[in-house]
Amino acid sequence: MPSYCSGKDRIIFATKEDHETPSSAELVADDPDDPYEEQGLILPNGDINWNCPCLGGMASGPCGEQFKSAFSCFHYSTEEIKGSDCVDQFRAMQECMQKYPDLYPQEDENDEKSTKDLEAASMEASAAKEEEKGSS
Repeated sequence: MPSYCSGKDRIIFATKEDHETPSSAELVADDPDDPYEEQGLILPNGDINWNCPCLGGMASGPCGEQFKSAFSCFHYSTEEIKGSDCVDQFRAMQECMQKYPDLYPQEDENDEKSTKDLEAASMEASAAKEEEKGSS
């Protein structure tokens, strides 16, 4: 007979009586100052929550500092094309990730194309700024 209780999952059967008994669970109000509470990507004060599970651990590991630098630059960018001033940081992050292919598998062609599109857009924005400065 196969076992259905392997790994992390466990099947528990509840009786009708179990469902009729009122819950004794207590709800605790969220504390925005609780550093262990999941706050999402952006904290109430506008800072980046580097512990957010949504980052998939990118903020740690061998390229964590490069990721933080690039992501911070993009998040706080005030350029007309958001992030166009962050090409160097994203390039450093990408170069770091290429050194660890087992940890950071290379994206498929479509994702790679979008990175190149971002770099191209950033370079175009930089060229346009240079033209503006020259014509002033």
